Amino acid sequence: MRAGGAATTMTIACVIPVFLVGGLSVQITGDLGFGSSGVGLAVATYFGTSALASIPAGRLVERYGAVACGRAAIALSASSMLTIAAFARGLAALVIILAAGAAANSLGQLASNLLVARHVPDGRQGLLFGLKQAAIPASTLIAGACVPIIALTVGWRWAFVMAGILALTTMIPLRGLPAATPGPKRQDAKRMRPSAGLLITGAAAFCAASAASNITPFLVATAVDHGLSPAAAGLTLTMGSFVGLIARIAVGWFTDRRRADGLLLVTVMLALGSGGLALISATPLWTLPIGVIIGYVFGWSWAGVLTYAVTTTNPEAPAAASGVMQTGVYLGGMAGPFTFGIIAEHHGYAPAWIASGAIMLCAAALTAVARGLLAPGRDRARLHTG
Repeated sequence: MRAGGAATTMTIACVIPVFLVGGLSVQITGDLGFGSSGVGLAVATYFGTSALASIPAGRLVERYGAVACGRAAIALSASSMLTIAAFARGLAALVIILAAGAAANSLGQLASNLLVARHVPDGRQGLLFGLKQAAIPASTLIAGACVPIIALTVGWRWAFVMAGILALTTMIPLRGLPAATPGPKRQDAKRMRPSAGLLITGAAAFCAASAASNITPFLVATAVDHGLSPAAAGLTLTMGSFVGLIARIAVGWFTDRRRADGLLLVTVMLALGSGGLALISATPLWTLPIGVIIGYVFGWSWAGVLTYAVTTTNPEAPAAASGVMQTGVYLGGMAGPFTFGIIAEHHGYAPAWIASGAIMLCAAALTAVARGLLAPGRDRARLHTG
């Protein structure tokens, strides 16, 4: 379980920079003199850089091990936050420094995946991957708490300073863990190439993230458009985020307890989640909280199970394989909100949510295809070597 704890804290340390930028956007934009479009550019650059770095990062983790790469990722993430605090005097500097933090995120995510895959018993990996993915909405809650506690008292830069220092402490759980990757084989990372099945899994992750990543940034505006007050809309988002956090852990526990078929479970979750997004688009106000709960529980809690499925079907190189999946997730996180915003601006929120639901349904279909490739005697959706 120590490896699982290290993986979870590493994930928080490496993903917190972008959530701090989002959570402190009002203070940052007011101080640095740019608008919300600048925040959108910074966040999009972050996810775009994460996508570009994921596959190379996976190969680095396979070659040098989870502990060494985890330490490097934490150090780079902490450095990016401290550098933002000290030197971000405009939008260009913020974007460039945040991009360095994105590379740390890719490396840290895949190092933490390898830690769980190599050091956690099979009967607990589903739960640990769920906990690791729950660290992401937990980072959102931490960033939100920084606003009244730090940003509105001593300034937003000190929030980055404190987060950077705390991030460095997440190296402590890595002490004592084996430095090398104790896999069945030490593959030549340069010869690893994804099979058709793994590429389809990455495409499914892209579609799923494209749809699911719209929930958090657009839910409040949609709720207000439906007639809720801003305060009630904010509470709806908080409720959904908390439910989603618990759901990620619960789904991981269920996967272990029932020895569930990970890709089948993800297929069902995405199909149900698409219905939740459709309910968010509906006109009657009573459908909104139901749609939010279904959307978060099923439509945005699949990431841990999908990571578990990818790593367990690629035991020779779990970090490199999950790097392909993470590329899809990051590209989806970048493309989804951009597309949703265009549709919402020109046609309204309801068509945008319906389109998101349709994309999530496509993700369910692609996941079912990828699962079919896992059948005995078929392409096992793995990385090939040679």
